[in-house]
This record gives sequence, structure tokens and C-alpha cells, in this order.
Amino acid sequence: MIVTLAGHVDHGKTTLVKSLTGTDTDRLKEEKARGLTIDLGFAYTNIGNDRIGFVDVPGHHRFIHNMVAGIAEQQHALLVIAADDGIMPQPREHFQILQLMGLSSGTIALTKIDRVEPQLVDTRESEIRRFVQDSFLETAPILRISAEKDIGIDNVKATLQTAAQRQITTTSEKSFRLCIDRSFSVRGAGTVVTGTVLSGRVQIDDNLSIGSNGELNESIVRVRGIHVRDMKSDSATTGDRASLNLVGVPSEHIQRGDWLLTEETLSSSNTATLSPFLAVNSSSSLFRISLTRVYSPFGRTSPKPITCSVILSSISYPCSFRYF
Repeated sequence: MIVTLAGHVDHGKTTLVKSLTGTDTDRLKEEKARGLTIDLGFAYTNIGNDRIGFVDVPGHHRFIHNMVAGIAEQQHALLVIAADDGIMPQPREHFQILQLMGLSSGTIALTKIDRVEPQLVDTRESEIRRFVQDSFLETAPILRISAEKDIGIDNVKATLQTAAQRQITTTSEKSFRLCIDRSFSVRGAGTVVTGTVLSGRVQIDDNLSIGSNGELNESIVRVRGIHVRDMKSDSATTGDRASLNLVGVPSEHIQRGDWLLTEETLSSSNTATLSPFLAVNSSSSLFRISLTRVYSPFGRTSPKPITCSVILSSISYPCSFRYF
């Protein structure tokens, strides 16, 4: 099972992951210097007989595109809210994104309970329960913890293990698609890419195409090796965090935002059919037509919104729409 975190900056996401796995996911020098997560971080651990991976995400609104890049539909959400601050702006936005990305299971961590009075902890839990009402987290457990004091960590592990055992993974029948977030070269192996499998399935010796900036590369690459959850595997499927060893392309020719696709995916398009969805706790109920800003998290550099036209065919109720 892959667990994706969500929550405000400085609410303890990275500290919680370290307490659960022993891994500090803040690996960049800038992250160390500034004391906040900027890019995606990854950690893995065994809880009982279950292998569980964690995707640590930035909590600052400036890095929301990095947060979105780490999410896939079949992951388990871990929404982190600090007891001293309560529900801040980024948990609200992250929560909406989790809904829009199709996640259906999750756990809520109420952190830093050692910093406030017990009465405030009770109040925060009630606030959170109202906040997630009518969503996929409506009945999710709210775990009171302090990672710094090692309070409640065993309860988090037990809850995640139960969730992993209950998780039913289904392989999408759609073509294989993996959005690349890292590309590098390993001595003796060659090009390695990592990313989240958004649909389909890939196996060793499969041939894939590389999509870049809306165009497909004419060259074909072969999958030499696969790692899933930081372990060797014969295949990767929908929802997996995977690293693929590729033959036929130098690592410097692949960048974040490129896609690995099955060969039958032969064309791209500048037109899409969209189905509006109103997330719980959306700030607006007005659907804006005419010019809309499309924001892609998978850009090669710092993403810039794209202005586009939206043609509304039919809609039966007011709703807000954002495309990530």
C-alpha cells in the first residue's frame, strides 16, 4: 500500500514519516536549510507482513504542483492536522485535491497534541469530523499523536496495517501510463526513471514510448528492470510507486513531466472532455465559463497556468471546477 500525506506546512508530515519509517524524506540541501519540504519525498517500511510506502508532500502553497504529482487514485490518504493550529488553508486545498484525484480511503493524524491542553484536542477532533463530513474521510479514524514525544505512533502503524490488509488493488484496463518525476543514471544499470503508475500495467521486457510536451518520441524503450515499493518486482500496476530501468534512451533526455506510455498510445490532443465535480468544502459554487486557467503539475519547469476556452455542453447544478 502507498500512503500519500496531505496537510499544512509545519504540521509534522515529515516528522511523522520519519517516526514511522526511520527515513528523513527531506533530502535536498534547500529543504534542510529552510526546514520545509519542497519536493516529493519517499520512504518505505515493513509493518508486520505488509510493505507500506509513504509519499511525503510539500505543505506550502507555492509547491502545490509537486504535491499533486505524487498522488494516484489507489493510494491511501494520511491527512495531517496539527492540534495547535487546527485546520489551515493547505489542508483544505489538499483535501479537495485528494477528492478530485479519486482517493477512497484514508486516515487522519491529529498531531502535536503535547503542545495544547486536552480540551483543545477534543475541540480540534470535533472540528475535523465536521470538516470531512460527506467525504471519503467521513468515517476515517482520527489518531491523536505526537511524533516528537512518540505518542500514538504504534496506533498509526496498526491502523495503516489494517488498511493495507483491507485494500483491494484493481488493475486498470486502460493503457499503461506513468508520469515521470525523476530520471537519473545508475552505474552498471543505465537509465532509471521513477513515478506513479496512473493506469494499466507494465512488465519486464515491455516496450514503451516516451511522451514529452504533448508529443510522442518515435524511439521505443525497453523495460529492463522494475522496482515497486523499493523492492524488485516483475510488474507494476495502477497506484504503484515504481522505478523502471530503461534501455534505449539516455537519462538526460528524460525530464520531470514526461510520460511512459504503451506503444498503442499513438496520438495526443489539445482537446479534452471534462466532467465537473464539486469537492466537499469547495470555496465557491460558481462554474466559470469563457476563459479558464488550466494548471498542470507535470511541467518540466515551474508550471505556468495555461489560458484556454471551455465549452459547456450541459450541467444540472452550480459547481466549481479546477483542473490539475
